[in-house]
Amino acid sequence: MLVPALLWYGVFYYGPLYGIQLAFKNYRIFDGITGSPWAGLEHFRRMFSGSNDFPDILRNTIVISFYHLAFGFPAPLVLALLFNELRIKWFKRVTQSITYLPHFLSWVVLSGLLVTFLSPTQGIVNYVLQGIGIDPIYFLGEKAYFRFTLVMSSMWKEVGWGTIVYMAALAGIDPNLYEAARVDGASRWRQTLNITLPGLLPVVVILFLLRIGHLLDAGFDQVLNLYNPAVYEVGDILDTYVYRVGINQMDYSFTTAVGLFKNVVGFGFLVIANFVVKRTGQEGIF
Repeated sequence: MLVPALLWYGVFYYGPLYGIQLAFKNYRIFDGITGSPWAGLEHFRRMFSGSNDFPDILRNTIVISFYHLAFGFPAPLVLALLFNELRIKWFKRVTQSITYLPHFLSWVVLSGLLVTFLSPTQGIVNYVLQGIGIDPIYFLGEKAYFRFTLVMSSMWKEVGWGTIVYMAALAGIDPNLYEAARVDGASRWRQTLNITLPGLLPVVVILFLLRIGHLLDAGFDQVLNLYNPAVYEVGDILDTYVYRVGINQMDYSFTTAVGLFKNVVGFGFLVIANFVVKRTGQEGIF
């Protein structure tokens, strides 16, 4: 039964690792990977030489990823706690279904909806803003608002789906603990602080570690479908940079080096975060 899964990972995850050597070569299509000449660390030196946009794009990636981590990571936890407090079952089911729905739509579909909703001339959001006396805002075309739009739209899409794990963890907390707390006169807020949050802490730690490992993944599909040349300065990230330079300009070796750098840094963040978590007495992932 494991063979299909092992084949999948072998072919699509471990097999392509052979191509990592492109980062250390000057790749020529007609010579292939093995026939292309070695370049050593030339492409890595080029990344940080300042002769290209890489330093600015790295900064954009870190900033956007930090916003996703700071605002998007705790959002499912907060929503799960709110769902847990609902006592009207049909209302709870309906709201959960509504919040889950955007997860099943691709960014191609959602980007079309966002472009329509956020249009400065016909979008419903700007109609509301004008109704309260605020001038129309071009959310997808102004640098000051683009990152905010990315983070909010990502939360809208994934916050409901992210609650599933937390809701499962909440179901595993012993109800007797809440009963004992109520007997002792604990309020709902004190029950949340002293029972619910400690019960969720192991799950929160694991999900946080997994998120740290993807710190430099700022959302390729989302950014590619929402950004435009007017916001490249604040919205271009490593993945879209690799796509534009590697695929469109056929600079395969350099963009392989960029991708390798991103994955090594992500792995480093994961190792460090796991070490810190284990030093605090929590269970890590390895």
